[in-house]
Amino acid sequence: MTPRPPRQWCTRVASDERGVATVFGAWVIVGLVSLVVAVVFVGSAVVARHRAQSVADLAALAAAQRAMLALDDPCGAARTIAATSSVTIARCRTDGEDVVVLATTDVDLGPFGVRQARAIARAGPAE
Repeated sequence: MTPRPPRQWCTRVASDERGVATVFGAWVIVGLVSLVVAVVFVGSAVVARHRAQSVADLAALAAAQRAMLALDDPCGAARTIAATSSVTIARCRTDGEDVVVLATTDVDLGPFGVRQARAIARAGPAE
């Protein structure tokens, strides 16, 4: 048996299409898994942002109520509301008759690290 010349072997390998569908299918699966992971991380960031906004809104309303009733430490009410969740009040200040609250919460994004979701809320009398 004589060995084939290298040129015939290269031509045969280049024209052989067996296994191409398997490789293509593997790349499609990798792409779909990457897309699902990205959607999960974006979804967790959006949920954390909404949670922070809800707590900021409620804390601002509680602080504004205390401010309108002329009770002491309206921002203490905001911190008390936030203490019931994983959200922290980063800043609370009165602006005239309004109260402005900045709420933050940590978001674990896996390999992208831990980031913060922030939300600002303002509450006070309508007029």
